[in-house]
Amino acid sequence: MEEPVGTARSPCRFTNRDSRMEEGMMLGTKIQSADWKSEKHVPVIECKADVAANQPFEVKVSVGKEIAHPNTVEHHIRWIDVYFQPTGDKFVYQVGHFEFSAHGEAKQGPAFTLPLAVFSMTVAGPGSLIALSLCNIHGLWESSKEITVTE
Repeated sequence: MEEPVGTARSPCRFTNRDSRMEEGMMLGTKIQSADWKSEKHVPVIECKADVAANQPFEVKVSVGKEIAHPNTVEHHIRWIDVYFQPTGDKFVYQVGHFEFSAHGEAKQGPAFTLPLAVFSMTVAGPGSLIALSLCNIHGLWESSKEITVTE
């Protein structure tokens, strides 16, 4: 007998026969979060908490602000994605994708990229900035920051 959709054992809209959507296979269940002051993998979002509508403001996103994250071939941050979710909106909108490709591959490393991105953006209304980072060993990590808007 097929299990009903949406039960505690089958939390998504798909039936349990769809092997790609089995329990525990949803991306959201794989994303970790913590306080960035005590966990080196969590992206840190730095910007004004209150911004003017439709006016550019600067955003800085980094990993390892309080506790440095290793930056070696064996252990590094590969990328940071930044999204904006307007208050009351069902969807998130990608603001940027930042890749960090140089991790000292040659002996003593010819170059290293640090997991840091600085950019400007505008918003028409309030919402949340969401940052997602990928550590090649410890997986996906996220954080968010509320943004209010003044007219």
